[in-house]
Amino acid sequence: MSKFDETDFIDISGDGGLLKKIVAEGAGECPAPMDEVHAHYTGTLDDGTVFDSSRTRGKVFTFTIGRGQVIKGWDQGFASMKKGEKALLRCRSDYAYGDRGQGS
Repeated sequence: MSKFDETDFIDISGDGGLLKKIVAEGAGECPAPMDEVHAHYTGTLDDGTVFDSSRTRGKVFTFTIGRGQVIKGWDQGFASMKKGEKALLRCRSDYAYGDRGQGS
């Protein structure tokens, strides 16, 4: 497997655990803690394998910023996004499902 290409990604966690690459700019303010967020997502592994997608289900995913309803990488990553922004979030295991992965 090839090494992950970090080109154009920024470290939004400060420790390298959460990287973000903006694909399409948004507008307005970023959501604040306790704001409800509505978004489509596609979760992939390093090799590109899709493990989950709201688009496949045809249903937008909704959660509240800062309530621990989602992985740490999403709480921090989505809190950094403006309405309409599209971005790639690269979450290290401690910002995602841990070393063993989700469902382990």
